[in-house]
Amino acid sequence: MVTLCSVEKGVVTIEVKVDITGPMLEAEEKIQAALNEAGTVMTQEALKGFDTDGAPLMTGAIKWTSKGPVEKVYQTPYGQARVARHVYQTSSGGATFCPLDQAARIVVSSTPRFAKMVSHKVANNATPVVQRDLEENHGRHVAREFVRELAEAVGAIAQAKEEDWHYETPKIDAPIAIVAISMDGACMYINKEGWREAMAGTIALYDAKGERRHTIYLGATPEYGKAAFKQRMEREIAHVKTLYPDATYVGIADGAQCNWTFLEAHTEYQIVDFWHAAHYLAEAAQAAFPDSEAERSNWLECHCHDLKHYPERVAGMLDELRELAGRQRSKTAKEPIDRALTYFTRHRQQMNYADYRLRHFPIGSGVTEAACKTLIKHRLCAAGMKWLEHGASLVLSLRALVLTPERWDQFWSKINRYGFSFA
Repeated sequence: MVTLCSVEKGVVTIEVKVDITGPMLEAEEKIQAALNEAGTVMTQEALKGFDTDGAPLMTGAIKWTSKGPVEKVYQTPYGQARVARHVYQTSSGGATFCPLDQAARIVVSSTPRFAKMVSHKVANNATPVVQRDLEENHGRHVAREFVRELAEAVGAIAQAKEEDWHYETPKIDAPIAIVAISMDGACMYINKEGWREAMAGTIALYDAKGERRHTIYLGATPEYGKAAFKQRMEREIAHVKTLYPDATYVGIADGAQCNWTFLEAHTEYQIVDFWHAAHYLAEAAQAAFPDSEAERSNWLECHCHDLKHYPERVAGMLDELRELAGRQRSKTAKEPIDRALTYFTRHRQQMNYADYRLRHFPIGSGVTEAACKTLIKHRLCAAGMKWLEHGASLVLSLRALVLTPERWDQFWSKINRYGFSFA
């Protein structure tokens, strides 16, 4: 049982009585229920502090008059808080305005803490999973539709403030010497369109020894031409360059020409991901030595070692690929060798891995490959998932904020400080 004892100068005093007899699990569940009830009582009192006294309000020459205290149910981390608050309207009728909702940073009908909690969970799990988690682990039963609506509202705020709100890089205890910019795609299913390529982008900060200190993650749902995604990347890159103007900027990607067109405009060095290059060699080795695993493994190991440590030997490797391609074999067997020959000929100038390693540049796009999985695949490509572009876009916005260290808390600090508007 919870009893409100007093509210004086913003300090709430309550009395909580809990029967803790019985098995420990039952005692804990009773304690949780009592704490939720106490939290709801205190939240109701906190919300009242954001209301007006009912006096008329002026916005310019327009007068707003209270319609009287109107009760509303607010969703909180602890339970449903019922508060009678003033709702305003002009003499000509039309839209109403609730100062409490604005001042308390209410999202839909949720307090900001509950909105933060629910949207973080939706960034990581499907709404039915979140609904069950809230009930099983927090004692909060809310409708699945409300969970979805609340998360989409927070995602919409994140997108609406993308251009206005910049996020601080965490304090790093070493100078940033290298900034690696990378982008890659991962397929997801868009309803009525089928499988399309979503994009993941990373901006990774490295110290002079090549240790990664911070990573910024960006994600975007499929779009033809990827213009909106590239604009978001450019805004982040421009901001990072104001912070680290003396760093060396490198671009890392696979062989897709659309990636290089973008990266060349923003980086001093362009590096073909070493593991993509090694994959082409592995396919060529399989085609060249289909019947001897020992020859295949030895050939691949030697050429990968030379590729990483002795760039001057790449010319010899190309000659060998040409010789292998010229041997008589089936078209199917010849194709992997031709692909490798084309790939290495086209990107040879972006494969000076020995020099890159001496400079402590990253030579692999593993950070972005991982981002494709964690940002896109793990959340948007579970079995049977079909997305509308709008919903997927909002979830990706939330997920990028959650995955980028410290950005999620900064986002909510800005909501707390500035509020939000979709206008």
